Amino acid sequence: MFDLKAVNGQIIATSQVYTSESALRNGIESVRRNSKSKIEDRTVEGFKTMTNPKYEVFLDGDGKYRFHLKAMNGEVVAASQTYQSKISAKKGIESIAINAVNAEIVEEAD
Repeated sequence: MFDLKAVNGQIIATSQVYTSESALRNGIESVRRNSKSKIEDRTVEGFKTMTNPKYEVFLDGDGKYRFHLKAMNGEVVAASQTYQSKISAKKGIESIAINAVNAEIVEEAD
């Protein structure tokens, strides 16, 4: 799995677990490729379902805001931390759009 970090080192999003290094690298490229996708706000009554790729903003079981970045195939390639407000969650999405494209890949030992 991988974490996408902002320049300040804070984790913006975390990937799913991959079974191979090539699948993981494809996941990284998918986040890069889809980082500027549209936002589907699932916290609004009667929200419009959008096609993938997209970000889905939603409320979790604790009433906190989160988002997923879904690839063209509908797979979640990045999941956010929890946020206290929708505005903060949307700032997290903006941070992915800014940081993902040129993010350095750093491999860490297990």
